[in-house]
Amino acid sequence: MLDPKLIRGDLPMLAVQLARRQFVLDVDALSSLEAKRKSAQTAMETLQAERNRVSKAIGQAKAKGEDTAPIMAAVSDLGGQLDHQKVVFDEASQALQAVLMSLPNVPDETVPEGRNETSNLEVRRWGTPRVFDVAAQDHVSLGERGGLMDFDVAATMAQSRFVALKGELAQLQRALTQFMLDTHVNEHGYQEVYVPFLVNEDALKGTGQLPKFGDDLFRVDLERALYLIPTAEVPVTNLYRDRILTMNDFPIKMVCHTPCFRSEAGSYGRDTRGMIRQHQFEKVELVQLVPPEESEAAHEALTEHAEAILQKLELPYRVMNLCGGDLGASSSKTYDLEVWLPGQSQYREISSCSNFKDFQARRLQARYRIEANAKPELVHTINGSGLAVGRTLVAVLENFQDDQGQITVPDALRPYLGGKTQLLAQ
Repeated sequence: MLDPKLIRGDLPMLAVQLARRQFVLDVDALSSLEAKRKSAQTAMETLQAERNRVSKAIGQAKAKGEDTAPIMAAVSDLGGQLDHQKVVFDEASQALQAVLMSLPNVPDETVPEGRNETSNLEVRRWGTPRVFDVAAQDHVSLGERGGLMDFDVAATMAQSRFVALKGELAQLQRALTQFMLDTHVNEHGYQEVYVPFLVNEDALKGTGQLPKFGDDLFRVDLERALYLIPTAEVPVTNLYRDRILTMNDFPIKMVCHTPCFRSEAGSYGRDTRGMIRQHQFEKVELVQLVPPEESEAAHEALTEHAEAILQKLELPYRVMNLCGGDLGASSSKTYDLEVWLPGQSQYREISSCSNFKDFQARRLQARYRIEANAKPELVHTINGSGLAVGRTLVAVLENFQDDQGQITVPDALRPYLGGKTQLLAQ
């Protein structure tokens, strides 16, 4: 959530900043609401002061034996006016709060200008896409041999956009997950955490998924509404809801493996083949909470930690700085890591690493004190996939295939697969 001071300050400038992400801010409507709120607040303060002054006169009149009825009527009238202004103030404040909850984050000044992904800026590349002697197969053609990747059976028990993995492919997914966790814990200094896979509305509001993205969530109605998590970012970041930290608590670096559930609303017809866009998938998520002055460096470091997985797996990729029109609503700046997929002959997103600055922390009231008696300040939150496990599996299959459809196991994964050097051997 944006700082309410922005609404009370230079609204035209805020409109310019949000326009960089193709968001149109209704300045006139917001100005009118803020004027109504401020007017009611001023009226309440004036009426309260006047009622206090008149109320004192009741005692004075009684002491003099004077008739207090006119004074009491005046106090009652002032009370009625005060109650009315409180209603006006509350309505305007709630309307402003609803607007604030719907506004996206302000883009960082280093975010490129642009309306959509075509304006994303390439920052760097690593690795060279392999040239195949014969046309590369996609992961579906490779995985469906022997029934080890089965979309049809998954659809019979659920619906489309689910998959069942068996044998070596199920083992490969588990190996990738363990490899990522070990790397981030042992080499990058993250603390592994385990969290609920179902969360309430407040948790989703805290990280910005609600109210804006309700259509993309799976809701479960029990005694109270709960939602299957769309990403571990939600419960992991909520570990610090309503917390006041000290400088000794930093650095806070967490890694978490969870399933993720998304309805993929609005993606009809996109990536209908294979594992690229599923309703259920797994991720190893990285989350950091830092003081504001450290958030830029932490964002760069977290991105490099996600890149390290791709480098260890020898998977070619590129880093893209997303333009304003392609940013997620809560993000101030995002780097997408895009891995090369030979079966599609293109780079595809495998991780988004985002700096939210204080946008999530304000909703969560995640704060810290520089020193014991200092006023609490908002932390900055950063997160990213390190990596999306299913898409990494796809990338390994497609990049390490031979012309017979066998898969050479990357060196980094061999200890996690009992020393195997080949998968899908005929």
